[in-house]
Amino acid sequence: RHYEIHRREARVMASNRLCELVGIEYPIFQGGMAWVANASLASAVSNAGGLGIIAAMNSNADQLRAEISKCRALTEKPFGVNVMLMSPFADEVAAVIAEERIPVVTTGAGNPSKYMEGWLAADVKVIPVVPSVALAKMVARRGASAVIAEGGESGGHVGDLTTMALVPQVCDAVEIPVIAAGGIGDGRGVAAAFMLGACGVQLGTRFLVAKECTIHQNYKNKVLAARDIDTITTGKRFGHPVRCLKNDFSRMLAENEYKPGITAEEFEKLGVGALRKAVLDGDTAGGSFMCGQIAGMVDREQTCAEIIRELFTQAEDVLERTKIWEK
Repeated sequence: RHYEIHRREARVMASNRLCELVGIEYPIFQGGMAWVANASLASAVSNAGGLGIIAAMNSNADQLRAEISKCRALTEKPFGVNVMLMSPFADEVAAVIAEERIPVVTTGAGNPSKYMEGWLAADVKVIPVVPSVALAKMVARRGASAVIAEGGESGGHVGDLTTMALVPQVCDAVEIPVIAAGGIGDGRGVAAAFMLGACGVQLGTRFLVAKECTIHQNYKNKVLAARDIDTITTGKRFGHPVRCLKNDFSRMLAENEYKPGITAEEFEKLGVGALRKAVLDGDTAGGSFMCGQIAGMVDREQTCAEIIRELFTQAEDVLERTKIWEK
């Protein structure tokens, strides 16, 4: 049985461009979730054969360097760093990534073009998260190794397009590998991503309940208890929509977002520190529990290795049934 699982998985990943590009066993990235994606989670995903990613979030240079050191002590496999381009420390974090020669950098919340020349000169593979065809084409022209096409089903900061609509259009628009993200929770989602033209996937919500994920147990429990309709998106009025689980905090944001006279700055202040409250304190009322729409599919804690093995075994079963490999 063990041999059969490996044989079937190998067919999903045969000649996979993403695995060859990054040097990983399975074509899966772990999302760079702020306050969540630390050395513990990233190293576990990398050790399991995927690409673990450390979230730089609002870390300064010293804080990021310390987390990179921790990750290197826990794994000899490739791992990446995610840069939130809106961070006030983005410039110094970008410099650290080049100095440390991190194998892969992913980016979110903006256009990474200003940093790409420096990263490419340091042999860092740049793989931006893109919410549109236009940005995918722009970063491809400037030397991106791949792109992550992320649909609005995902947790945290989201775009308008759905994964089903975005991924094939990005695949048609660029020659570099495309990684699908948003709304992928099991092997069916992985298989669907391949059918849409992607050669890999990025998952965030599923890894929230990984045993190696160090978030507060209250956060994990909320994900495990979530139903399909239990997420909400706020902030779209001000151009920065965020998806999280429904609770007192997210309902408060929804109520205030369209109040007459409220400014973007006032609205932004309402959310300061809320993600930290969720991740570190487990504040079920006042925390921002960022989470994707597939939360209703997540029903148990597993190790990163168990999650990844299950995803690709299921994906191969689905793809076998389509007879795609016989064509």
